[in-house]
This record gives sequence, C-alpha cells and structure tokens, in this order.
Amino acid sequence: MSHQRIEVDVLVVGSGPVGATFARTLVEGGRSVLVVDAGPQLSRRPGEHLKNHFSYQHSHERFGALVRGHLHPVSSPGGGADERDRLISLDAGVATYAVGGMATHWTGVTPRHHPTVELSDAIAATEWDQLYDDAEALLGTGTDLTAHAVSHQVVLDALTAEYPELPEGHGVRHLPMAARRRTDNPRLVRWTGADTILGPLADGDRDGFELREQHLCRRLVPSADGSRIEYAEVEDHLTWRTLRVVADTYVVACGAVLTPQLLHASGVRPPALGRYLTEQPVAFCQIVLSDELVDSVAADERFAEQVAAHRAAHPGDPLPIPLDDADPNVWIPVSADRPWHCQIHRDLPYADMAPNRGVDTRLVVDLRWFGLVDPRPGNRVLFSDTEQDGFGLPRPAFEFSLSEQDRERQHRMMADLRRAASALGSYLPGAEPRFIVPTLPLHIAGTARMGTDADTSVVDPGSRVWGVDNLYLGGNGLIPTPNASNPTLTSVAMALRAARGILGTQHPLTAGRRADERPGLLVPRR
Repeated sequence: MSHQRIEVDVLVVGSGPVGATFARTLVEGGRSVLVVDAGPQLSRRPGEHLKNHFSYQHSHERFGALVRGHLHPVSSPGGGADERDRLISLDAGVATYAVGGMATHWTGVTPRHHPTVELSDAIAATEWDQLYDDAEALLGTGTDLTAHAVSHQVVLDALTAEYPELPEGHGVRHLPMAARRRTDNPRLVRWTGADTILGPLADGDRDGFELREQHLCRRLVPSADGSRIEYAEVEDHLTWRTLRVVADTYVVACGAVLTPQLLHASGVRPPALGRYLTEQPVAFCQIVLSDELVDSVAADERFAEQVAAHRAAHPGDPLPIPLDDADPNVWIPVSADRPWHCQIHRDLPYADMAPNRGVDTRLVVDLRWFGLVDPRPGNRVLFSDTEQDGFGLPRPAFEFSLSEQDRERQHRMMADLRRAASALGSYLPGAEPRFIVPTLPLHIAGTARMGTDADTSVVDPGSRVWGVDNLYLGGNGLIPTPNASNPTLTSVAMALRAARGILGTQHPLTAGRRADERPGLLVPRR
C-alpha cells in the first residue's frame, strides 16, 4: 500500500453543514483546508441536497425511498425486542455516508433554540443572537417558503385560533426553512445543502481548498504527551492508499456518533466522551383537513384569485385548493410551559407507513411534535475495543433510558398533539397518534458536549477538546442541553464561533508567511 504525505493548515473530517461551515470560514480567513469524507459525492456540486432533482420535488414517497437507501445502521440491533422496548431503544441508530452528510436529504428546518429551555449558557445570550443571524444567512433560512399557499394559511389560522394563550414570541407562526424558491421556476424549491454553505468553494473558485470523497479518517495520532494531534491517518478508498495528513489544526465534524467513534479509535477519550446522549421523542399523526376548513377556502377573499383560476382550469374538481398548492409549513416554538417543538407540514413517510391512496394528498397534513430528554451521564454511546463496523472502526452500541420526568413530558406532548389535530380535522386511517421509534428524528446530541468543566464535557466553549491544543469538534454532539428543536442551525452557529476562534490563534504553518506564499495542499513525501 503506497503512502503520501499531505501538509495543510487545517484538516476537516466530515463534509456536512458543520464541516462545510468550518471549511468556508477558515478558507476565507486565509487558511488552507482539506476536507475528507468517507462517503461518495452524489451530485455535481459537492453536498447538494438530493431533493433539488426535479423528480423528487413533488413526491414524498419517492424521495422517502431514496433517503432510506442512504441511512446506514451504525449498531447491531438486539433480537427479540418487543414494541415497548423499541420505544426506548437507540439500536436503530443510523448515519449517512456521503459528501454533504445528512444535508443531502434533511428537511431544512432551522429554528432557533429557546434561550432558557434549550440554549447553553456557556455562550453569552447576546453572542448567540449574532451567531444565529450569521448562521441563518449562511444556510439561507427564511420563513416565506410556503406562506402564499392556501393550505398553509388555513392551517396557520386554525391553530392560531386554537392556541390564543401562547406567550408573546412563541405563538403559531411560519416554520423557518433553509430553502428558497427558484427564480427561473417558482414552483420548484432549491433546498440548502452543504454546497450552499460552501458557496464559491463548491465551484472550485478558491485556492487553498480541497474536498476529497471516499477518504476515511481512520485515526488521529496524538503526541507522546497527548497535548496535540501530530497527524491523521486517512485511507483513500479510490486508490487504496494511506495518506498521512499533517496539519496545524484538526476539526472533526462527522456526526454525533461517528465523531466520538473517531476519537475513541484515536485513543482520545475524555471522561464525558459518548455520555449525556440525548435524542428527541417524537409524537406523530396525520390528519385530513376538516370539511369546515376546506369549505372556508372558497369563501375567503384572500384566496379568490387562486380558487377562480383553479376552477376555470379544473371545473370537475370538488376541492377549491389548487392542484399545485404548496405544502403547509407551520411551527409552534418551544416555550417554558410547553417544552416541545411542533411542526405541521408534509415530510418523508415513515418506513412502516403505507400510503393511503383513497385520500387526496392536498387534504393530508403531518403533525410532528419533538420533545426533549434531560442529559444524564448513563445515557451514552460506547465503542467496542474488539468488534468493528463495516469501515473497520470500533462498533458503536447504545445505553439509553427515559427518566420519569422524560416520560411525563412525553405524555403531555402527546395530549397537545391531539389537541392540535382536533382543531384541523380527523385522523388519516392508519396514521393515528403514536410515538416514533427513537433515532428516527436523526437528532442525537450531547455525545461530545460543550461545557466549562473538563470532567463533564468533551470540548470547551470554543469547541476545542479539553487538553488537546489543536483538536476541535463540531456538530450536534456538542449540544449539552435538553433540546426539542431541530439542531442544525445551533450546530452551525457553534461552528462559526469555533472557526473564528481558530482564526484568532497563531498557526505555525502560516505564521510569518505572506499570503501569496501559502503552499499547495499536496507536499510529496521525500
């Protein structure tokens, strides 16, 4: 097996939204950056959202089948578990191995975390606000994706009337989404992927940046005293070479399970590594909009033009809702008395759901209520020193349970889901309210948590691993708090902060060198 030495200012392991955030920020700050990902590049632009393809834009079922093919189990589920055991088990944990990671198929939902219920106080509140502003700009977050849609307005109005008691700033509203309508065809949506975050880097328009697909970082090699990473060992699966990457700074951002897996494989094992794991309980149902709500559409002056055009084109259609009406995207944020995040939209069908062909899809709405669990050290992902996964890295396993307080919150959340559903219509047969098996939200967090105490956290508030001067982490695993809202925006905000911190430090590979003297990425081994 041939070997090659690479020298670069920064090595980033993982090309999802967080890895892309580190890469773009650092390259724009004058650093040379190599990004490696174990998975293949699935699109022309690296890390593009696969739903941008025309054939998936208006078919949740077809896109759902594609996504399921990209979810790879990371552990071996135990046999013989009954349904009750499955509802508290994380054995179904999955990961996506691809350039862009989960952002090749994510829902694009990007809410801010609640300032007291969900956000860590390791970062000041005023700084969180600025970081969120910057992260939203990077991700292209907006709230007007489907604001013009008939069904969106009907759902928004019905739930606003149902929840008059919600506190200021936490009422029913448009769901923030990292997506934009295409200007050349507004019926189509361009969903944010890692390529969006990379910006000009995705088109090869910047020197000092390289992204290598199918390159597995097998281990980071610490110095004798463990205070620094000396080099990374990377397997090139395209040519089956082993690369030795020597960098001044190393960033690992490959997911809440695979990031601690790489640290474990490297012998970097802080006491909190893999512990304090959280995953969001989910209550789910689908409803069919009530006749009352549907009939109100034709009488609503706001929709007169849309309804008239639809009836002129389709006089035999009994529904007043246009055939190309966009899906609703409505949100009820987390609040102190309601510690769950509510999404009313249409999304990927769960694997065990059979499409109900007898109901017009314009009338079907999904309700997903995401809860939170309290971080506890006994909830964890752990790694075998004898068994390996398909990539030859330590095999993960999970230990996870719900506290009585966790369960109590879940049942209150379910009651609230039923309340919202009753304001909208009746349950779609086969999609009545139920709890979803854990890990299906794909929002595991806490496994590399940020904090101010090295005994109970893995990284400091700057995202640097305690005791290792040049090793930084990124991703949902850093979130140390209970969280019900989608975590990507918060993880990107934390990555922005960490990358800016790196740029404020002295880097031996660039210190004393003019900007035009930065070497290329590849330095042949002599």
